[in-house]
Amino acid sequence: MNSGINVARIRSIGAAYIAEARINQMSKWKGIIAIVAIGNPLFYLIAIGIGVGVLVNQNSGTAGTGGVEYITFIAPALLASAALTGAMDETMFPVMEGFKWRKLFFAMNATPITGGQIAIGVFLAAMLRVAFTVICYWILLIAFGVVTVAESWDVVPITMFAAGGFGATIMALTARVKNEDYFMTILGRLIIMPMFLFSGTFFPLTNMPIYLQPIGWISPLWHATELGRHFSYGYPISPLMLLIHFGYLTIMLSLGLTFAQKIFSERLAR
Repeated sequence: MNSGINVARIRSIGAAYIAEARINQMSKWKGIIAIVAIGNPLFYLIAIGIGVGVLVNQNSGTAGTGGVEYITFIAPALLASAALTGAMDETMFPVMEGFKWRKLFFAMNATPITGGQIAIGVFLAAMLRVAFTVICYWILLIAFGVVTVAESWDVVPITMFAAGGFGATIMALTARVKNEDYFMTILGRLIIMPMFLFSGTFFPLTNMPIYLQPIGWISPLWHATELGRHFSYGYPISPLMLLIHFGYLTIMLSLGLTFAQKIFSERLAR
């Protein structure tokens, strides 16, 4: 009997089916996602960019921010932070749900869809949310007069690329997790918070003591912020540093996706 199920098609585009399922799940929370994507940057821009920025500009001028207003200086960092946070949320919690909380991945893997396809599908859906967040944030920056469309349009794909590298790495790490309590505590307190504070987000990384600067050097947020500043308002970066920034994020993306697919396949095969 012909069941009407095209097994060959499922095997060929399994990742697309997983991404579609994840997007359908996200659509149930579209209101909250929209509020977070628009509300968070709005409050940050008003409180830090305009509120604190006025004090910074009045007391120290623009010498410490490369000759630009403080809001212009921190905007790419806040954009990158929002993108990386969104990527983390959509690669960490769905993986915990799929492997442990509801074990959805085991049901998916009982079909012709492979573990590697499940990993790629989760990643693609996460990048869709990242794209929505980044575009909303970018539109707000334009509305506030922080950047112009002509000068900063390329900051959107650059920031998404950086978020993709971080999200892929988080997905691979989460796929190994057995006890989520310790993992989330360590991730939040020892990785995310220091990354936000020591990545040149609110002031140039070179203003920090030299013994703290390595935290920024290994932080994907610093690399994303530096690229964002360069592509949004022309922050000067040498060709060598551009290569280092892109190379670092490319390594995170490629290794993250490679190991995520491998770990998904191994764990689902048990």
